[in-house]
Amino acid sequence: MGYFEFLDYLGTGVFAISGALVAMRRRLDPFGVFIIGFVTAVGGGTIRDILLGNQPVMWMQQTIYVFISLFSIVLAILFRNHLKYINRSLSLFDTIGIGIFTIIGTKTGINHHLSAIICVALGTITATFGGVVRDILCSRVPIIFKKEIYATACIFGGIVFIILYRLGVSTDFSYIFTILTVVIIRLIAVKYKLSLPPFSQKE
Repeated sequence: MGYFEFLDYLGTGVFAISGALVAMRRRLDPFGVFIIGFVTAVGGGTIRDILLGNQPVMWMQQTIYVFISLFSIVLAILFRNHLKYINRSLSLFDTIGIGIFTIIGTKTGINHHLSAIICVALGTITATFGGVVRDILCSRVPIIFKKEIYATACIFGGIVFIILYRLGVSTDFSYIFTILTVVIIRLIAVKYKLSLPPFSQKE
């Protein structure tokens, strides 16, 4: 298994845990927890594959994504009482997930020889749209549509990855540096309550 595949599997597991934590906070039943966790894990990649015309989508071709998601959700359920600071745990898992999936989506665009802006868009979609579907199913306003710096961190991460790739920087360093870029931007934004200014309209 290559480093790229490892990151893909790791991101799937992390997002599955993130989705399961949200579902448990909403007090859903076990079926609901599994559905929300799975949708969070594969939702962004599914939309990416549909946009690229990759059919069937990745988790239908490789059932390992299904098994990783299910295993991760079971772990989240079993250790839910040990996640004392569940809000912090959710934020951490979500942040790591978007960092990893930003790379996955951006690299997929590069492999398809798409323009830089489309590669960054694919990275952002892969990283955030699983969370969008999760939040909609849980009757929440998706976090990327609010003023929090979330998708913006993915965009910066995608740009960084493109630059490093075109400079010929080693793959391992590019992966790690891009993930750290997304995670650090997101954590700083949360810690210091940084946000984009919301639009308002006078009555």
